[in-house]
Amino acid sequence: MIDPTEKDRRRHEQLPLFFPYDAATGRDDLLVSERLSAAVSIIDAWPNWPSPVVILAGPVGSGKSHLAAIWREKSGATPIHPQAGSGSAAAAAQGSVLFEDAERQGFDDTELFHVINSVRENGHSLLITSRLWPMSWPVALPDLRSRLKAATVVEIGEPDEELLAQVIVKLFADRQLYIDDKLVGYIVTRMERSLAAAQTIVDRLDRLALGRGTRITRQLAAEVLNEVGNTVEDD
Repeated sequence: MIDPTEKDRRRHEQLPLFFPYDAATGRDDLLVSERLSAAVSIIDAWPNWPSPVVILAGPVGSGKSHLAAIWREKSGATPIHPQAGSGSAAAAAQGSVLFEDAERQGFDDTELFHVINSVRENGHSLLITSRLWPMSWPVALPDLRSRLKAATVVEIGEPDEELLAQVIVKLFADRQLYIDDKLVGYIVTRMERSLAAAQTIVDRLDRLALGRGTRITRQLAAEVLNEVGNTVEDD
């Protein structure tokens, strides 16, 4: 049951006019840590890849989309979803292609097999992103499984506290907001260790502070951390 004071606060909390911000997603905006170094190196090395197919595998919010966006800009790659009749193999014959979230979107084995053959035969590249390693994908076609074994797979690990702190500072800076280092540390030590969680927390803090017409404080951070399901232990 919500107490009267809380009900009154929620009733008077304004709904802000929230202006979209431009998240910086260029190469110069990428925060490189040890967990990302191998993936960044392979993106920077294009077109001199060790194989025509590169797969970035890592958990949600690990930076795969940012890296894919950088590579797409650099290579001029066409986004594809290899399904029967999608024309993905034809696109791969014309230039480099990008297939994101492979295990979530699903794909047609035969079409993906033809995509890989097209990039190999025409000197192009295919970048695939996934939360899972390709050997965990439900592939029934033996020829496709063989092609995937020949791909270069780069794993992205979970972010450490130092990287999360840098990410939080960057996300606030994208919104033209700057907060105290001690507050950043307070958030980092109490949040889920993922970039997705950092995005959610910063977004909620920004909206909540704007709605209440207040600055971002430790008390506000504690409230948001509780809301997103994290344990907050006050000093």
